[in-house]
Amino acid sequence: MSDKVLEKEMIRINNELTEGMTHYKNTIFYMIGDAPISSLCLSKSTENILINDGCLRVYDLFSRDLTKIKGLGVTRKRNLTSCLNQFLPMC
Repeated sequence: MSDKVLEKEMIRINNELTEGMTHYKNTIFYMIGDAPISSLCLSKSTENILINDGCLRVYDLFSRDLTKIKGLGVTRKRNLTSCLNQFLPMC
């Protein structure tokens, strides 16, 4: 093989590997979050607010804009973030 063909092949393989790793990381991240929202040990009122907004699993929070959830004030958002920060490293 010529150097240019070999270089193009290496670039293609590298791109496939990068895409595969990104997909793998996203899959693992969502598998970790496949736990009931109660796993975060939030206050009952915060848990109920999240459930009423359709957040039943931890992964439901990953793509959610917390500022759009009615009833989550500054303190509840801070507590929720803290609980998420404690939950994710344990997994």
